[in-house]
Amino acid sequence: MKKILINVRYEDFPELEKLLAGFHHLVNKERNYVEVRVFVPDAEVNDAIEVLRKPIDMRYKESLIDVSTPDFVISSSLQRAEKRVTVSVRTPVEKLIDTAKDYTKIDYWHLALVGIAGLIALMGLYLNNVAIIIGAMLLSPILGPIHSFAIYSATGRVNEALRSIFVLAINLALIFLLALTATLLMSVFTGIFTGSSLNISLTEEIMLRTVSNPIYIIMAVLLGTASIIALTKNISELVAGVAVAAALLPPTVVAGITVVLIPERSPGAVLLVLDNVIGLIAGALIATLALKIAPRKGSDIKTAKSFIRRSIILILILIGILTFSSLII
Repeated sequence: MKKILINVRYEDFPELEKLLAGFHHLVNKERNYVEVRVFVPDAEVNDAIEVLRKPIDMRYKESLIDVSTPDFVISSSLQRAEKRVTVSVRTPVEKLIDTAKDYTKIDYWHLALVGIAGLIALMGLYLNNVAIIIGAMLLSPILGPIHSFAIYSATGRVNEALRSIFVLAINLALIFLLALTATLLMSVFTGIFTGSSLNISLTEEIMLRTVSNPIYIIMAVLLGTASIIALTKNISELVAGVAVAAALLPPTVVAGITVVLIPERSPGAVLLVLDNVIGLIAGALIATLALKIAPRKGSDIKTAKSFIRRSIILILILIGILTFSSLII
């Protein structure tokens, strides 16, 4: 059950009052505005907001819509209303935007976690230990920028979407540079101190990620789609995050390793990272379209459609280039 708190000016209230007839609501007239509390089942909150916000002029400070979850509500009519609901729950677009806002700017604590996860993955790759690599993926908060890009693209917030891509690029660059630097230092260290116990041989886990294949793009598209579905349907973020980290974290670490140890294989490793990045972004956009995530304002809808259309064209071109490159490298 959700409670929608609406503050509306007296000038807008007559039109809103007509729409309230089908909702369980309470009206309280304050001095400068009218306060309306509407109670709806979870599955109907998105549609309710869509209907009730139309007569409200949101340019005024008195106008406000707040959605919350009461601890409990005792009402026979509301219980009957919940039982009648058969549609699936749709997360309000405002909540999706709120979950994405933290990934449009550089957060040094997030970068610290990404860096630590990258170093742990590096150790796991050198030790050929899958369990350590999985542990690194559990730690890495790398899903956020992709989720943020998809949500902001779908809601027509172009600047925020582009900033999300920038944050993702910074995360991947940090992982790449840490892996490159650590590998370089270890190779120098083992060269100076003969008989060192450090083993920087090229393990199977490393070599597996030096070859690109168009199938990886398909896999990444599916992972990107699944991750957005999981997040918008309130499925554990950990599940989606590990899936995305699996496609990005170890390959990016391997790309850094290959630059130092086997430069001739580095194009394939870098290409694999690009395959996964483009595939994840494509899958995330597909999910937003399938879930019908869209802004409420007409002008934003037009902007969102235009940006997504251009993004899809660019992604298709990049997929074509990457596929061709995978076949010749």
